[in-house]
Amino acid sequence: MKTIQLKKLYVAKPLFAMLFALTLSFMSCDSNDDNDAANTPPTAQEFNAIRQIALDNLTQNFQIDAANGTTTLTSEKGVEIDINANCLTLNGNPVTGLIDIEYVEIFDGGEMLVTNKTTMGALPNGDMAMLISGGAFYINATQNGQQLVLGCGMNLKIPANLTAPDPSMILWDGTINPAGDLVWEQQDNNPTGQGGVFLEGSGVNAIYYAFFNSFGWTNVDRFYSYTGPKTQILASVPSGYDYQNSAVYLHYDGEGNALAKLDSYDVASSLFSEHYGQIPVGLACHIIFATEENGQWRYAIKSVTITDNAVFTFTLSETIVGSEAQLTAAINALP
Repeated sequence: MKTIQLKKLYVAKPLFAMLFALTLSFMSCDSNDDNDAANTPPTAQEFNAIRQIALDNLTQNFQIDAANGTTTLTSEKGVEIDINANCLTLNGNPVTGLIDIEYVEIFDGGEMLVTNKTTMGALPNGDMAMLISGGAFYINATQNGQQLVLGCGMNLKIPANLTAPDPSMILWDGTINPAGDLVWEQQDNNPTGQGGVFLEGSGVNAIYYAFFNSFGWTNVDRFYSYTGPKTQILASVPSGYDYQNSAVYLHYDGEGNALAKLDSYDVASSLFSEHYGQIPVGLACHIIFATEENGQWRYAIKSVTITDNAVFTFTLSETIVGSEAQLTAAINALP
């Protein structure tokens, strides 16, 4: 019925019809804005779930036999993992039979973002600063679902061309803090001489040799080097989004194997913050807003240059919805 009336209106009064059509166009734009405003943000559980899916997608599973002693496993990206099954115990007793090994390797910013495994390292004063990574690794061993204890060292042989050979790299231990973020702390020197990382060779043949003594997260890293002025930055995100159901990350241009995070959120101001003041002024980078929507990722990526005490704003209309693969590829394609 309305369509017929519109047709009559268009024929009888073309000028009025044009104005009416223009009004409809504006109404359409307003409707989109209304849809944005009516967008339902995800729950914290939904946001955590999509991150867990990303981590599960990167998890590699192996099985070794304790009778074989030391076993060398080779990952999808060519990392060699040496594990001595004779050093594994269950409730204080040596393990026999088959052992399940869970392994994750992360080398690029896209994988860091979707799993929320960023490269933020603890400074001596407790502040957090950007790390450049030669690879982050998770290794664990269980038998029939029961946690095993490692009584000696493990070795990793990491192709350095997966990132970039750098003799200044050191080892870091990772722990998950109460907010669910992975925090890196420099590994303590081991008085027995075990532990640590060194680089051997050069070019495409360069290898990192890493030695460590516990299961969990380990990273080959160094701090990002910058001697100029640094600042704090803030980010405003769409209404209804906060630290529980979204995140804001920072990609330093030219540093694809690293990713920083604005790791605090002020409820009063509704702003994300890098509150340590460790971001280089003048830095060319990309700031990224990420959240979940119906099992997909909703995200926005902005090219920015850091200024003193900058505040960056994201609106929902700037975001797009895509798959994990699309978001990962978008981050890895950044300069």
